[in-house]
Amino acid sequence: MTNKKKSILQNFLSSDKQYPITTAIAAGLYPMLFYYSNNFTLVNTWGHLAYFTTYFLLIPSVLFLLVNRVSKLKTFNKIQKFVLPFLNVFTFLFLLKVCLYAGLHKKIILGIFILSGLIAFFLFKYLKKIIIIQFILIFIGFLSLIPVLIKQVSHNEEWMLQPDAIENVVFKKKPNVYFIQPDGYVNFSELNKGYYNIDTSNFENFLIDNNFTNYPSFRTNYATTLSSNSATFSMKHHYYHNGSSVSELINARKVIISKNPTLTIFKNNGYKTHFITEKPYLLLNRPKMGYKYCNFSYNEIDYLGTGLKATKDILPSLKKILNEKNEQSLFFFIEIFSPGHIANSKSNTKGRDIEKQKWITSLEVANKKLTDVVSFIKQKDSTALIIIMADHGGYVGLDYTGQIYNKTEDRDLIYSMFSSQLSIHWPFGNPEFDTNFKTPINLFRYIFTYLSEDKTYLQNLEEDATYTIINEGAAQGIYKCINANGDIVFEKKT
Repeated sequence: MTNKKKSILQNFLSSDKQYPITTAIAAGLYPMLFYYSNNFTLVNTWGHLAYFTTYFLLIPSVLFLLVNRVSKLKTFNKIQKFVLPFLNVFTFLFLLKVCLYAGLHKKIILGIFILSGLIAFFLFKYLKKIIIIQFILIFIGFLSLIPVLIKQVSHNEEWMLQPDAIENVVFKKKPNVYFIQPDGYVNFSELNKGYYNIDTSNFENFLIDNNFTNYPSFRTNYATTLSSNSATFSMKHHYYHNGSSVSELINARKVIISKNPTLTIFKNNGYKTHFITEKPYLLLNRPKMGYKYCNFSYNEIDYLGTGLKATKDILPSLKKILNEKNEQSLFFFIEIFSPGHIANSKSNTKGRDIEKQKWITSLEVANKKLTDVVSFIKQKDSTALIIIMADHGGYVGLDYTGQIYNKTEDRDLIYSMFSSQLSIHWPFGNPEFDTNFKTPINLFRYIFTYLSEDKTYLQNLEEDATYTIINEGAAQGIYKCINANGDIVFEKKT
């Protein structure tokens, strides 16, 4: 068998025959596998597979075949030997660029064009050896993808199972419920100290004047939007699926957008559900839409990218819905992408001081948006239950967000990562368990207890602890970094 393989390889290298389709597949398959291995949770749909197969394999194959045939005409005789080498290298590097950096990037493309031309001119004789190297990379790419696929296939959603019958809860009060999430909004109690030292009294007083209760020292259970929201809507800890993922939690978007206990409960109680967002970040892998209404359609979302470029104003959609005659009670999940957090990567950061100033500027934008949204809701809906809750902190004090996975016992830095604002407008008076709010994991249990007037659902609260994944400074793993009392700890989860 070994001799046969060698024979096939030797025949391929020694043959004068050109292989335009093989050359195209060699150029496109590794970038495709590379993207899948590193971003599987963004592309784990049949639609994405069809998209990548079309644009990374089928279109290059047809293009290579046609261009190669045209290049054999006498007119192109002098450059014919350079055509396939150029197409192969350019396509390979261009598709890798697409996988790493979404967008046009004219200078990078020009550099790829020039480099491909030089390689084609000087190394055209070695095209088949280049193809063999690419197929070796493809083999490595398949090996890298296998454990990712195993995690996906073996993953189950049993962690979301509730310990009681809360999914059958019956509401006695049915106000419209608005769950407004400003990304990365740190709690007022932390903003006036530590790495922030910001005066937010104007917005804080605005909320108080509008009969909101602000909850000091509230913090999130998890470090990122996906990990935090999937736990919040499920009312259960997932512990980052035992460390199998960090920010791109397995099926997190499916949990948040398609089906979760919170969404099920609202539907069971006759609520019409709405997801209104400034950016389609939670829709990137096109999860089945579990909300009756969404202000983005999947036709507006690119198959490649972060979902942070397309932007919509949330107010027009909100105004349209509330100006209509609604016979059902309404539930809204409204996502605002400010103040957000500091730069994502080391290559993009301007340093902690400049990143802090950028965050403060974005905080002012967030306050303006929240003021406008709250004012409109209060104007149209006097009995609204309005929840303003951030998903995580702003990470101010770090140079870039990747450092949240480094071990630290700096109390203010840890709270910069996990502190989150919670303000609630209770339409029928504050509940007696009003002082118990600590983290999002139990938020909706409290809300459903309030609406159902059934305190038995408070017998199965989750631990108000905060967890992180540590990659540097200690043994890699999941650690409890803030306990239920709000104290800084460093306890590895086993």
